[in-house]
Amino acid sequence: MLNFYDWLRRSEDGSELLATMEYIMTEPESFPSGEKLGPPLSAFHRPCQRCWVYPCCSTENILPEIPLRDARRKIYVPSIAETQDYCLFCREIIAKAETLTDLSRQVIVLWGFVNHLPNRVLAEKKFMGKREIASYIHDDHHFLLILARRDLKSWIQELLIYHGADIKGLIQMFPTVRDARNHQGEILCRACHQEARFPMDMLRVRFFSNPVQLYAPQSRDEEGLLTFEITEFLRLLDMAEIFRTLLRPAEQRALHELIHLHNRREEQFYWGRFTGYLSRQAKDMLNAWKIRQWPKNQVKLLYELVDYAFCPF
Repeated sequence: MLNFYDWLRRSEDGSELLATMEYIMTEPESFPSGEKLGPPLSAFHRPCQRCWVYPCCSTENILPEIPLRDARRKIYVPSIAETQDYCLFCREIIAKAETLTDLSRQVIVLWGFVNHLPNRVLAEKKFMGKREIASYIHDDHHFLLILARRDLKSWIQELLIYHGADIKGLIQMFPTVRDARNHQGEILCRACHQEARFPMDMLRVRFFSNPVQLYAPQSRDEEGLLTFEITEFLRLLDMAEIFRTLLRPAEQRALHELIHLHNRREEQFYWGRFTGYLSRQAKDMLNAWKIRQWPKNQVKLLYELVDYAFCPF
C-alpha cells in the first residue's frame, strides 16, 4: 500500500527518518504489504495515528509485562496505552528511533536531484557504513543520503573526483528535525518541491543551516546564503575547516562579538588586544582574509559552516 518513500515522509523527526532508512537498507521485507487496512476514522475506531493506513495494535498483540524501558537492550518500549495508537510496524519504528536520537543530532541530510546517480559515492549498502550512515535511491534521478557532518567535505570531494562535470543537478543539504514543532517528512517534501526551479546546466548546492528555512528560502537566497556552485561550496568548507582548526571555540566567539560591534573606535581598540592573544597562524589567516571587511552575511555563513568542518583534534 505504501512504498518506501511514503514511509520516509511519515518520519516526524530525524531519529525516525534514520530508523526508517535502516529498515529500508537492512530489512526491506519487514515493511507491511498486503495487510488489511485500518478502519476509517470515527468516534469509536481509528487507524494508526502515525501512518493512518493500517489498524492499531490490539491489546492481545502486546505483552502486558513489557516495561517502559528495557534495561537490557537500553531502548524505549512504548507502553500499552501508547502502542494502541500505532500499528505494529510504526511501533517498531518509534522504538528503534529512540536508540538513534543522539546520532540524528550529528548528521546532515542530502536530497539530490541529478541527471544520473553518483553510484560510486552511493555504493555503500549497509546501514552505518564506513562514511555514509544511510542512503536511499528513489529513482534514476533522486537519492537521499545521510552523512555525519564532519564527512560532508570528503564526500563532496569524492563526488567531484569520480564524476566531475558529468553530473549536473541540485543537492539540497539540511540538518534533521529535532523538535515536535516541525515535521521531518514535511521538510523532505519541501525539498522535493523546490528542486524543479533549477535547470540541469551545472551541479548546485543549496545549504540550509536550519530545516525550517525550507519553508521560506527566499530571504536566505536574497542574502546570498543558500545556493552555490559545488566547487564554490567546497571552497567555503575549506575555509571553515581552516577557521575551526586555527581558532579555539572561545576565540571564535570573541571574534564574532568583535566583528558585530557597532562602534568603529571600540572595534579598532579591541581588535588589537584580540589579535595579541592569537597564534601567528591565526593572525595571518585573519589578516589575509580581511575578515573585518566582510559583509555580515558572509561572516554568518562561515560560522554556520564551522559545524560541518572536520577538526583533526
